[in-house]
Amino acid sequence: TLDEHVEGADGVVLDIGVSSMQLDRAERGFSFRADGPLDMRMAQSGLSAADVVNTFKAGDLARIFGFLGEERHAGRIARMIESRREKRPFERTLDLADAIETHVGRGPKDKIHPATRVFQALRIFVNDELGELARALLAAERALKPGGRLAVVTFHSLEDRIVKRFIADRSEAASGSRHMPDAPQRAATFRKAGGGVTPGEAEIAANPRARSARLRAAIRTDAPARAGDFSIFGLPKLPAVERPGER
Repeated sequence: TLDEHVEGADGVVLDIGVSSMQLDRAERGFSFRADGPLDMRMAQSGLSAADVVNTFKAGDLARIFGFLGEERHAGRIARMIESRREKRPFERTLDLADAIETHVGRGPKDKIHPATRVFQALRIFVNDELGELARALLAAERALKPGGRLAVVTFHSLEDRIVKRFIADRSEAASGSRHMPDAPQRAATFRKAGGGVTPGEAEIAANPRARSARLRAAIRTDAPARAGDFSIFGLPKLPAVERPGER
C-alpha cells in the first residue's frame, strides 16, 4: 500500500481512470467495441466479470448495475441475464452487450450503447474500484507531510463524490465521537485547494476521453492523520466478495 512505501511525501497524485491500453485490448474484456473474454480484472486474478454475471442472483446484479452503473433498467437487465444464462452462460463481451441491447432496445437519439453502464458497473465491482479509492485517500493522508499536496483525477460521479466527501470531512475540525459532544476537537488534516477543475475545450478536442475528468486537490496540515473510518465515503452496500489477499 501507499503508506508502506512512502513517508513524508511532498505530494500524492491519484489518477482513477482506466488506461487506454486496457480499454483497447480486446483480450482484457473491458470493452465491447471488439469481442473478447468477459474478464475485466485489472490484476488478472480473482473474480471475473463472467463469474459475476453467471453466478450472482438477479437481485445482487440489479444492485450492482443500479449503484455502480446508475443503470435505470438494472432490474430488467439482471432478470434477463439470470434467465439467459440457464441456457448458455455469458463468456464473451459482445454476447453480453448484444443481449442487453436486444432486451432494452436502442433509440435513434441514444448517445451511448445500452450496455455501457452495465459494463462500467461490472468493471468497478470486479476491481473494487471505489474501495481501492477510499483506501488510497486514507493512505495519502498518512503518507503526506505537512504542506504536502494531494491531487485526484476522477472520471465519473461516483469517484468524484468519494473524493469530495473525503476532502470536505478532512478539511473540518471534528469531535472524537458523535456520542460525546464534549470530547476534544480533532484538527483538520487537509485544506481545500480550490474546487473541482474540469478540462477545457482544447484539451477535450486533443483527448476526448478526458471529457468527464475532474481534478480535486487539498493541502496537508500538520494535524495527525485520523483513523480510517469508511463510513465517511458513503460506499454503496453491495454483495460481499472475498478479494485476493483477504481472509
